[in-house]
Amino acid sequence: MILLRDLGFSRNGEALVTGASLQLHPGWKIGLTGANGCGKSSFLGLLRGELHADRGDLERPPGWVLAHVAQDTPALPDAALDFVLDGDVELRQIERDLLAAEAHHDDHHAGEQIGLLHSRLGEIDGYAAPARAAALMHGLGFSDEDFQRPVAEFSGGWRVRLNLARALMCRSDLLLLDEPTNHLDLDAIIWLEEWLKSYPGTLILISHDRDFLDVVTSHILAIEAGKMQLFTGNYSACERARAERLANDMALAAKQKREAAHLQSYIDRFRAKASKARQAQSRIKMLAKMGDIVAAHIDTPFSFSFPEPSGFSDPLLLVDDARVGYGDTVIFDKLRFTLRPDSRIGLLGRNGAGKSTLMKLLAGELQPLAGVREEGRNLKLGYFAQHQLEQLRPAESPLWHMIKQEPRTKEQDLRNYLGGFDFRGDMVDAPCGRFSGGEKTRLALALMIRTAPNLLLMDEPTNHLDLEMREALTIALQETEAGMVLVSHDRHLLRATCDELWLVADGKVTPFDGDLDDYAEWLNQSRAAEKSAEREKAQQRRESAAAEEKRKAAAASTSANLAARRPLQKESEKLEQQLAGWQSELKLLEARLADPTLYAAADSRLLDDLSLRQNLLTQNIETAESRWLEIQEQLDGNQEN
Repeated sequence: MILLRDLGFSRNGEALVTGASLQLHPGWKIGLTGANGCGKSSFLGLLRGELHADRGDLERPPGWVLAHVAQDTPALPDAALDFVLDGDVELRQIERDLLAAEAHHDDHHAGEQIGLLHSRLGEIDGYAAPARAAALMHGLGFSDEDFQRPVAEFSGGWRVRLNLARALMCRSDLLLLDEPTNHLDLDAIIWLEEWLKSYPGTLILISHDRDFLDVVTSHILAIEAGKMQLFTGNYSACERARAERLANDMALAAKQKREAAHLQSYIDRFRAKASKARQAQSRIKMLAKMGDIVAAHIDTPFSFSFPEPSGFSDPLLLVDDARVGYGDTVIFDKLRFTLRPDSRIGLLGRNGAGKSTLMKLLAGELQPLAGVREEGRNLKLGYFAQHQLEQLRPAESPLWHMIKQEPRTKEQDLRNYLGGFDFRGDMVDAPCGRFSGGEKTRLALALMIRTAPNLLLMDEPTNHLDLEMREALTIALQETEAGMVLVSHDRHLLRATCDELWLVADGKVTPFDGDLDDYAEWLNQSRAAEKSAEREKAQQRRESAAAEEKRKAAAASTSANLAARRPLQKESEKLEQQLAGWQSELKLLEARLADPTLYAAADSRLLDDLSLRQNLLTQNIETAESRWLEIQEQLDGNQEN
């Protein structure tokens, strides 16, 4: 087991955790939660042996194999599949030892070593390792064509996936994962959930995706106010326990009641106008659970809401018969839909299907190649995408960005507003270039929300955000009157805020008749169809390769046959010429021997010479004819081949 005894650790001289004493048992799947900067990643660093405790002990079984996801991936020339296989260190060592032993196969000792190595390879199922690596890569979104591509050719996000596949390839006893879903789409996240559920070792997982935590974890290790507390059950069970504890504080209990009444009012309004569509009913169930969730986060450092839009147009945005793409590459054709003030849409689709392209079209960053994109007269867009974090001025503070956006607003009002996003004290005036990804995301959201948009376009807004900020954003999005189009791999956010789902697939955008559970089933069917298609393509490639090999063999055989036939044909022609001459001579000789005067002559030597020549010609002709027949059989046999 992993044992903590009075453990204390810090970062840059700042104490993170003190006095932690607990036990983590083999086979547990532990979610490590807490606000950004509380010490979650530092605790994983302690387990990896990269950091040292200030006090106390952290013990884990010395024989355990540990796996984790590397932070960086060099631009390696290695094939992606080989890179993933390198995650199984013992497998690779056995392969190297086998090569070395087989190089000295004449040595008796080397023969024994080869036998032992093959035995161990069988024990670790090493012969199936390439198939396991391929399955991991498929699950994380790679295609067969990617397997032999050099690692250097992949983008940063795809290299993160390669690192994850490499960590999963390791036959580990302890697996440490720090935000593994950050660079994954919903398809890959659902696959990873299933893989981790069947993982036999001990898992310690940092994630801000509550649905992911709920599905995977058996225990929650929460870091709060410098303490570590262990909860049995998944994240929702941890929230319920936390809500009960917070309710013992009278002030927080009163706040819980006010928030509960406010939320119930919102739920009643939604239920009154919701259709009977499956997604709407799914959202009603989700909202019914929100009371417990809000209660567990009542002491959140975040408090903000979307300002009421100053006006609306109906429709807000119209797209008609639009062709969308980049240059000669068309992503969508004949795209047609309308966004209205009450539109609350979640976009679903496989990675690369075109969701971000569609969002750029809606935001006006990408104009249609043909067709119409028409804005309503009062449209006021609020667009959030990850690339907007790069537009923040690194040398400037959150307050500077707010003043630049609203130069006439009182500075104190802007400071108060930023405080709702947990920019307080020195952080308000600190250069944002030093901020974490989560802090930059919060600032970009704060700037966008402040503009009071009536149509929100949000592309993965929860990336880098911790659970507290995600919950605050979820509540704010529930309550805004603005229209909304959302791309997110956070299923909790989609369930809680979207009235309808659209599926982006096969160059089309269509309403999805179902909820997120139905979408997971659609993904499974889609993956199964892809695998079937890939198997069919592989079979076609094998058949095509076999046909090509047969053609080459036939061509080679024909060439070889032609080369073999030439001397036979020459010999046959020579024999035919000889036979013609001999047969002509024999015919004349037989005519001479038929002359009666030849036998009446006193000298018999001429008769003897002619008879001898007749016998010789007859033998030559028989031998030549026999050889000619053999040659014809050989030539006929080559022709058939």
